[in-house]
Amino acid sequence: MFMGEYIHSIDSKGRFIVPIKFREQLGERFVVTKGLDNCLFVYPLVEWSLFEQKLKALLLANRDARKFTRFFFAGAVECDVDKQGRILLPLNLREYSQLKKEAVLIGVSNRVEIWSKEMWNAYNNEDDFDVSDLADKMAELGI
Repeated sequence: MFMGEYIHSIDSKGRFIVPIKFREQLGERFVVTKGLDNCLFVYPLVEWSLFEQKLKALLLANRDARKFTRFFFAGAVECDVDKQGRILLPLNLREYSQLKKEAVLIGVSNRVEIWSKEMWNAYNNEDDFDVSDLADKMAELGI
């Protein structure tokens, strides 16, 4: 299970260090793709395979299902960690997530999310981000 929050600098080539706790769980190769809320989702290959099966099960005739599937697969790339513990993200993923100088990596159960520091701060400071209200909504879902 992934958890925690880490901030790392991004170098001029678009590389940054993946925290060792995440690297241990991700393995040598993993998938990075566009995520929701303008962040990136990072999946170990096993979790990506499970997610892929769920996307394959969506009805091809459903237009929204096709869009959703394209969104995740078109942005997906397999990544390797270099000897310094860094990954290099393609430009299209850095642009989508607005990654520039600093990346925030957060553990979210079965995946890691990569956020630009600015986007992460903005997300956490949104006017409608009230943890108490969110807790009430989650209680309605049985959590």
